[in-house]
Amino acid sequence: MRHGVDGRKLDRPTAQRMLMYRVLVTDLLKHESIRTTDAKAKEVRSMAEKIITRGKKGTLHDRRQALAFVTEEHVVDKVFSVLSQRYKERQGGYTRMIKLGPRQGDGANVTILELVP
Repeated sequence: MRHGVDGRKLDRPTAQRMLMYRVLVTDLLKHESIRTTDAKAKEVRSMAEKIITRGKKGTLHDRRQALAFVTEEHVVDKVFSVLSQRYKERQGGYTRMIKLGPRQGDGANVTILELVP
């Protein structure tokens, strides 16, 4: 039984899946909008919001934890300076999902995941 086990495997080995999540979170924070499948967007959304929350706290420990997850250092600087100020008064819900429908090639449901302005 899989009691208490959450998350999607997405038919990938663990290391490959975690790196894919890290890259997607980095791209979301860098470009503030990405286009991906529904399943990936649902997984990445919570990870990105946790990084932004770390940016709002702003401690050295939080910065190091963000650097350990995000693949580009200048994106962490953006989170701790720009995004933390933007969401200073907001208690959560920093992202928005806009469903676009099925993709032409394989029929996978596609979503735009973006940061709320």
